[in-house]
Amino acid sequence: MRSFPALLFALLAAAANALAIVLQRRAARTVPLAPGLRLSLFAQLLRRKAWLGGMAAVMAAACLQALALSQGAMAVVQPVFVLELPFALLLGGLLLGRKVTRPAWRGAVCIAAGLGLALAAAAPSPGTGRPPADRWTIALVCCLAVIAALAATALRHPEGGLRALCFGTTAAVGYALTAALMKDATHAWQDGGITAFFLSWQTYGFALVGVLALFLLENAMQSGPLTASQPALTLGDALVSLALGITLYEERVRSGWWILPEALGAALVLYGAVTLSRVALARDLVVPDRPGEPARS
Repeated sequence: MRSFPALLFALLAAAANALAIVLQRRAARTVPLAPGLRLSLFAQLLRRKAWLGGMAAVMAAACLQALALSQGAMAVVQPVFVLELPFALLLGGLLLGRKVTRPAWRGAVCIAAGLGLALAAAAPSPGTGRPPADRWTIALVCCLAVIAALAATALRHPEGGLRALCFGTTAAVGYALTAALMKDATHAWQDGGITAFFLSWQTYGFALVGVLALFLLENAMQSGPLTASQPALTLGDALVSLALGITLYEERVRSGWWILPEALGAALVLYGAVTLSRVALARDLVVPDRPGEPARS
């Protein structure tokens, strides 16, 4: 029950992110594609109500995520975001007029069941409010080193599964680190108000790392099949967030025989993510059209 507010805000944030994916995808498909970058693209999208709605949903999701992180453990909040893709599929089926197939339902149910089982078995504790500087130094060095190493590995390989897997994992690490920084920044606001929030280096840290994570995600989507990048992103974000919650915020999860249902829950989430990544609607929502391809309606 102590985690209920955090779970509620996290669920709402995941739903808002899913709505943003669907609305922005719907708007992008109405803009003619070109082989190069176009400065006029932003101006064209600004005239699309769906795109503006998507941006509003992104901002709402960020606020809801911050509220969730201020109310509960990272090990509770971040795993809930594995529901983002199932939410996007259901909303996409409604707003884009596409049928949600049986495999899509099966994948969504597996992700939801796996998440519920893993969280119930782990029963994460809240931990401490603000980590000391030495812990932040170790966490930043480790996360950025992993991102750099995997990005370098990805760049050494051509388009394909391995490249997409590496970039998907870097994005997962980036999103988990963004959440960790955001959690500290929200506690700065709670302790010292808005002034402390804007004077905290974590505030600017989560903004910068968040942009980096988004950039890495775009590279993952364009580097290879969704079946390689999406499972790495889905499970990687949850696992790295769990590790950061334990090492940074002193959160605790059950061990011993509880590891068995926790592992089973993670396996169900992974199976569901792989299943959903093979669904045509999921690829249509997440993967951008290639330059030169006609925009689809």
